[in-house]
Amino acid sequence: MVKIFHNPRCRKSREGLQYLKDKNIEPQIVEYLKFPLSEKELIGLTECLGLRPKDFIRRQEKDFKQLGLKEKLEDDKTIIAAMASFPKLIERPIVVNNNNAVVARPANKIDAIL
Repeated sequence: MVKIFHNPRCRKSREGLQYLKDKNIEPQIVEYLKFPLSEKELIGLTECLGLRPKDFIRRQEKDFKQLGLKEKLEDDKTIIAAMASFPKLIERPIVVNNNNAVVARPANKIDAIL
């Protein structure tokens, strides 16, 4: 089952969802701003992505700056906790297929896990 962590207000996220639909894939849609991921779920996501949390945090978000996260990027635990508390910090969209995931920017990166 393909899953997309989706923000319907984000153009890139909508493009990722449409990319899947154009391939006749109806993913499970997780609106992560409405249903934030737990720290445990975020740790699992880092494993699927093969990335550290600093690699898929939105550095231009106001919360990133207000929380002073630039100086804490090497502290995975702190970054995971911030993403769990402030889900807008999570880069989007993230698409998961089985135990593989990609940050789908651009949307054609999804092909790597299909």
